[in-house]
Amino acid sequence: MSLLNGITVIVGSIIGSGIFVSPTGVLKYTGSVNASLIVWVASGVFSMVGAYCYAELGTMIRVSGADYAYIMETFGPFAAFMRLWIECMIVRPCSMAIVALTFSTYVLKPIFPECSPPEDATRLLAACCILLLTFVNCWSIRAATRVQDWFTYAKLLALFIIIAAGLYQLSRGKVEHFTFEGTTSDVTSIALSFYSGLFAYNGWNYLNFIIEELKDPVRNLPRAIAISCTLVTIVYTFTNVAFYTTLSPTEVLGSAAVAVTFSERLFGAFALSIPMFVAASTFGAVNGVLLTSSRLFYAGAAQGQMPGMLTMVSSRSTPAPAVIAVAVLSLMYLTVSDIFALINYVGFATWLSIGAAVLCLPVLRYTQPNLERPIKVNLFFPVIYIICTILVVAFPAWASPAETGVGCLMILTAVPVYLLLLEPKTRLSGLGFITDAATRLIQKLTLSVRPKTKVFFFIDDVRRIIINILNIESYEYIYIFQ
Repeated sequence: MSLLNGITVIVGSIIGSGIFVSPTGVLKYTGSVNASLIVWVASGVFSMVGAYCYAELGTMIRVSGADYAYIMETFGPFAAFMRLWIECMIVRPCSMAIVALTFSTYVLKPIFPECSPPEDATRLLAACCILLLTFVNCWSIRAATRVQDWFTYAKLLALFIIIAAGLYQLSRGKVEHFTFEGTTSDVTSIALSFYSGLFAYNGWNYLNFIIEELKDPVRNLPRAIAISCTLVTIVYTFTNVAFYTTLSPTEVLGSAAVAVTFSERLFGAFALSIPMFVAASTFGAVNGVLLTSSRLFYAGAAQGQMPGMLTMVSSRSTPAPAVIAVAVLSLMYLTVSDIFALINYVGFATWLSIGAAVLCLPVLRYTQPNLERPIKVNLFFPVIYIICTILVVAFPAWASPAETGVGCLMILTAVPVYLLLLEPKTRLSGLGFITDAATRLIQKLTLSVRPKTKVFFFIDDVRRIIINILNIESYEYIYIFQ
């Protein structure tokens, strides 16, 4: 993957459903347009600081898996498994489900202009989106990256059209909604607004998950992160400004598809183009999550903390079993009815985990000072990031104890799984037969093998030479396993 591919992976993963779903959530918890814009900018800056810390971690530990690899190196296998479990079982599939639901909402909205699309139709179309991209990612890595590239361009074009329309509205003096009137003074509500804002920026660390596939990562990783985060922050801020030049806060809060309502007010006969561009945006975002998540499953399996079948690579050189695993979990999350509850579950688990990953940076400075660090971050940045993460996690936990409790229970399910399946002292015996049978079945269904196993058959002359040197009897075949 080149620098451009790296940028499109980050931008394509970040810009998905968030900018079209989160304006409602941010405004709901801040209470005013100007306060919501401050949250959008602050969320972008917060993400940039985290990405800056990840640049050091990614160039120091150049292994696919990102947070998982960093926590494994710093805190050991149990903490790494907790992170892996959160990301694989909650964050990634849940995020994919949210983005796929947004995709189907925008596709169906023009068909149901006077009402919300039927829930069953929305979920069925979201499932079709996930299944189609699962096929693409199982078929070819090149096809998956091309989908990512082209749909990233489509989503940027859609947002630039909205921004251009917003600038035109500003030139006409449409600034009546830009006030601090109604701003909440409740600290917990402001913290909850950051959940929605930061959800829209979720994905800035996704390139770290596939760093082994990036050309010259020391040079290209920090460049890709810097360019992508700056671009997304600017685009997000101006897109929100554009929305509020035309829509009142009441209209934004009452809209299930903000960009559709905006386009209907401004573009007339061309209003249909914006939902199609938004659908393209979210379609590409689903692909980005699937592309990077499958590599996380693969990294966990390579460390022995996920089923061995997830390390298998198909005859087309794609991690097909891992891709299918992510897709199946995402389809399960489509059964949850409240999209904002999903966002809160994801927010709590995500920022708790990312804060733990950033904590690796100062810990490794102390425990392993001799590690090669092509990029060395001032410790001020990770300390500030960790403090802000604690606040972002703690206040919403206090304000929404029920949702936080569900999130904690989902995270704590990792403990019995680790003790029963991975910990040598407490691991259940007799599971080898079941896992071996399941692995063979998946291999047959996906035509996959372990990628690092190479089998060489030596021709008769070479075989005879080896037999003479070793002074052993003749073998029918000689295999070398790497």
